[in-house]
Amino acid sequence: MFTIGDFARHGRVSVRMLRHYDATGLLRPAHVDPASNYRYYTAAQLARLNRIIALKDLGFTLQQVRDIVDEKVGVEELRGMLRLRRAELETAVAAAEARLVQVEARLRAIESEGRMPTNDVVIKNVPAVRVAELTATAASFDPEDIGPVIGPLYDELFRCLGAAGITPTGPGIAYYEDAPEGGGRITVHAAVQVSAPLRDGTFRILDLPSLDQAATVVHRGSMDAVLPTAQALARWIDSNGYQPSGYPREVTLECPENRDDWVTELQAPVTQNVPHV
Repeated sequence: MFTIGDFARHGRVSVRMLRHYDATGLLRPAHVDPASNYRYYTAAQLARLNRIIALKDLGFTLQQVRDIVDEKVGVEELRGMLRLRRAELETAVAAAEARLVQVEARLRAIESEGRMPTNDVVIKNVPAVRVAELTATAASFDPEDIGPVIGPLYDELFRCLGAAGITPTGPGIAYYEDAPEGGGRITVHAAVQVSAPLRDGTFRILDLPSLDQAATVVHRGSMDAVLPTAQALARWIDSNGYQPSGYPREVTLECPENRDDWVTELQAPVTQNVPHV
């Protein structure tokens, strides 16, 4: 038998944790000396300890852990619990990775403060274009809120176009408006250029109006990391006598499988500031 200290070392846990498991009935010592109250454990109990730690690390409550290790949970129910927990962990990992991307984008935006875009900003007229689109609402204009909305929208849009026998004739064009309900929410338009009759229905086909003046710049990389480019464009607009008049459109010029190789043109509608007399 092992003393509680030896067992803790072999199990790579603390003595305090073993005492807690004893108090809660999760892992009782194999023997307690009646005179000294010293706890003793057997090597066979390491198997139960390993299961307890593994299940705890998966996020199960101590009551759930007790039911599982005491075989009060059937194999199929346990399998379902583990699958659900795996899905929850995968979602958490994906969310953490998305937050890391946004932290990196904020850092790059901070590092580029005071500098103009390395790519040339061009003022140009953007002609009207016919597009097919689907729309949905995002909680804010933050990339963390836009990304999970616009990706599925485009997937569904291309599925609908395929079912309708309509082939895109030009790039994807994402554009945005303040949602009618307010509260900072954004109406997201996932659109793609088409040559087809106007229509309403599962998806809309409409003529996207021209922009008389747009300050445009090319962003290279994932749209999750667009913040430094967008803010550099905003600084250029402010420094060159223009006033923004809406959300920038995002025109996809290249979208290979690797999102870091995407090429997107930002088209920010602007008006020229009127000099004060």
